[in-house]
Amino acid sequence: MPTLENKKVAVLATDGFEQSELEQPVAALKEAGATVEIVSLKSGSIKGWDEKNWGREVAVDKTLDEVTADDYDALVLPGGLMNPDTLRTQPKAVAFAKAFMDARKPVSAICHGPWLLAEAGVVAGRKMTSYKSIQTDLKNAGAEWSDAEVVTDKGLVTSRDPKDLPAFCKKMIEEIGEGRHDR
Repeated sequence: MPTLENKKVAVLATDGFEQSELEQPVAALKEAGATVEIVSLKSGSIKGWDEKNWGREVAVDKTLDEVTADDYDALVLPGGLMNPDTLRTQPKAVAFAKAFMDARKPVSAICHGPWLLAEAGVVAGRKMTSYKSIQTDLKNAGAEWSDAEVVTDKGLVTSRDPKDLPAFCKKMIEEIGEGRHDR
């Protein structure tokens, strides 16, 4: 597995993120040597959603007002239903995600996380997967959607749900290790 020492990764999330889809990628990134920061709409902490009820809180390292995509080497977008639905209504969150794609930096999104990328207008012509309930949204935004454990398209890594986390984390680390991608 590649080492991610000297790599700084933003995890963009807000209240209602799927607990495992934030915690497992963060743990995998840290284990690979990356510096990871939780970026959110507000300071303090955000609360996860753990399958059927509220989960644990996670400390926020920086707010969107304090960062730019230039501060990071890669972006991770956890899913959950509420988290990406809220983020896609926030212009700063949409612009933050779009900036990573425009800079050809690795972006990894799982479950409902790709909703934010559709809102940013950066999925047209991209091979992707997601939670099945948003496949029509991604197709309507121009993505080539498929029902697969993990789909990679020039630095964009997407997966469907928590069952896919092992493959998602492995591929995410590989893509971040490679750095910028031609898109």
